[in-house]
Amino acid sequence: MPESAPPADDEFASHVLDIVAAIPPGHVMTYGDVASVLASRGARVVGNILAKSGSDVPWWRVIRAGGVAPAGKEERALEHYREEGTPLRWRADGTFRVDTGAARHIP
Repeated sequence: MPESAPPADDEFASHVLDIVAAIPPGHVMTYGDVASVLASRGARVVGNILAKSGSDVPWWRVIRAGGVAPAGKEERALEHYREEGTPLRWRADGTFRVDTGAARHIP
């Protein structure tokens, strides 16, 4: 079933950015978590809003469902995670995931 995405209007985008700005350091939410707070299934819309907003918000605190940092920004996100003390899980191959059980923020 396709994802039900609301129009990416200014009000929705503003709410997304407010939620992301309120995630405390060392904690994360998934794109789906953010969408769910807004009673939406538009996780991809949340991602698009963050991609356009860039450094205006703590983008690294919004991750993919599997605990993976935003695509293409893993190294930059890792710097932030280390600085903020975000719980991480390391794999034998040297890759990491955020420990969502320990780091998930529930507003």
